[in-house]
Amino acid sequence: MVKHIILWKLKEDLNGKEKQEVLAGIKDSLEGLAGKVPGLLNISVETVPLPSSNADVMLYSELEDEKALKEYQVHPAHVNAADNYVRPYTETRMCMDFEV
Repeated sequence: MVKHIILWKLKEDLNGKEKQEVLAGIKDSLEGLAGKVPGLLNISVETVPLPSSNADVMLYSELEDEKALKEYQVHPAHVNAADNYVRPYTETRMCMDFEV
């Protein structure tokens, strides 16, 4: 099994209602990949960090293996979510993938 964890920092110019809408869009679009991407076993998005955090959004996902991770990255549903709901609103991305 591979765990795929992403942390994002939102763009600084987002605030108030717009920020909440962006966070909801990121969460809904990415969690909506469950059942659509082969090999994706679990996916969740956290958008309410504690004040001690320096990231705004975390994606936690589990995939069958490294092959499934590579296929997830180019799957049309994932590309659509990333291109329309994540990348336009984030300025920093950190990723860690590891096998368990």
